[in-house]
Amino acid sequence: MDVSSFCRQSHVLIVAGKGGVGKTTMVAALARMAADAGLSVLVVELEGRPGVTDAFGHTDPLGHDRAVLDAAGAATVDGDTDPGDGADPIPGGTVQARMITPDHALVEYFDDHGLRRVSKRLTNSGIFDVVAGAIPGIRDVLVLGKIKQLERAGICDLILVDAPATGHAMTFLTSASGLVDAARGGPVKAQAADVVELLTDPARCQVALVTLPEEMPVNEVIDAAYQLEDRVGVSLGPVIVNACYPTVEGLEVPAARAAEAAGVTLDPDLAGALDAASRFRRTRQELQREQIDRLARELPLPRLQVPFVFSESIGPDQLQVLADALAAGVSALPDPVRA
Repeated sequence: MDVSSFCRQSHVLIVAGKGGVGKTTMVAALARMAADAGLSVLVVELEGRPGVTDAFGHTDPLGHDRAVLDAAGAATVDGDTDPGDGADPIPGGTVQARMITPDHALVEYFDDHGLRRVSKRLTNSGIFDVVAGAIPGIRDVLVLGKIKQLERAGICDLILVDAPATGHAMTFLTSASGLVDAARGGPVKAQAADVVELLTDPARCQVALVTLPEEMPVNEVIDAAYQLEDRVGVSLGPVIVNACYPTVEGLEVPAARAAEAAGVTLDPDLAGALDAASRFRRTRQELQREQIDRLARELPLPRLQVPFVFSESIGPDQLQVLADALAAGVSALPDPVRA
């Protein structure tokens, strides 16, 4: 499957996973991959994490206005922000990003309905916190309602949502259906119904789960996948297996013997350290292989494997490596038209 077709399967891709699996980094890598294919991308951050902006080489935190992270193949430059957050379309090959919080989503909701003064009074008085406590799930529905509004506006080819960790993500994605059942009518029920319609339409929204090739993250991603299908009815995209160690052959040969064959003599301490590193790598590769095989058996979804990046941080160079790996994995997926 070509990257453009993959990214156009749905307008919204919600990326979720256990904390610590690199979910936010994968959001940035997916955005980089889509932009490289000439698509326009909007990244939506919900919790104010800096990972996406850091990966694109920016230092300023995201706000509620759209910020340009990468513009149509041009070099990433700090300060190229605030292009406006109306219905202005995002150019192809460009990544923009913004943050959405429940409070600001409520303000925008009232503003869109000509109630700007009411919205300011509500947020300044603290009444919203009282209302949110009285209506469980309203915060999540407001955020998803704003995402739904952006999707309907058609400002870009792909909206990538950096969802909360899987525990909260389940609540985040099921709140709307709960409100549809609980609310008798009015704007809350209508908003929740619109969100459920978005989440359950695979042409509009899918969820991509991220995991590591380790036992606990694999356990959680398998459980989350079945819960999302059963409780939310959302369509699942490929599972992204992050931080996969590339296979290295010949690690079973002792370092001293390999050095001798090459005509080199190693210090015994150095040879011992190299042998210890070889044992660790062999063990890691074996465990990784076991977990990826188990994931394939227990969760019948395509997988995209992303290599471990041996770097202290993820910047533009490392991000490109990850994006290229995702693109290679996507290209290896079967074309749904020909399958």
